[in-house]
Amino acid sequence: MFNSLRGILTARMGETVYLATGGIEWDITVPLLDSEQLPPVGSEVRLVVWLYHREDQMKLFGFTTEKRRETFLELIKVEGVGPRQAIKILSGISDEDLEAALEKEDVLRLQEVPGLGKKTAQKLILSLKGKLVGTPQKEGLPPLHEDLVVALTNMGYDRRAAQEAVLQANRELQDGAPLAQEEREKRLFKRAILILSGE
Repeated sequence: MFNSLRGILTARMGETVYLATGGIEWDITVPLLDSEQLPPVGSEVRLVVWLYHREDQMKLFGFTTEKRRETFLELIKVEGVGPRQAIKILSGISDEDLEAALEKEDVLRLQEVPGLGKKTAQKLILSLKGKLVGTPQKEGLPPLHEDLVVALTNMGYDRRAAQEAVLQANRELQDGAPLAQEEREKRLFKRAILILSGE
């Protein structure tokens, strides 16, 4: 599972950046606002990522913060909004302005985003009003737990349900013998999936 990639920024062309790490150069699609925040080519950067995988396509999307990724994941839950359009939306408006427009039901402000029409703007308001404001990035979870939650949400599980499953799995494992971190992570992940599956 990918949570983030750290490496050398080798190229930047609009919404496409290339990141070299471990002998591999990654082609990553990022919102334009995120791309503009990155340091010069040749610098080391860390991108929070999300892998889009379908039978005929695999694409890696990147973000400068966990909050940006969370906003992206909420956007693609809206009917008719796919990963590409979500990137376009995040390229044209900051998280703060998006949250404000949603809370004020400001359709005109949302329509200022290139490619975002009135109907889609209305859908965003109906689906996301109240969901993006004041949501903590980490919600108090330890780093290991947060990585597992992110992996589960990338698989399509609801974030809150994933958090509860990971915390429950952690409570169950606390009664056993101490484990190395890698083994503990594997067991937590497997148990969390079983919990989410109702087993």
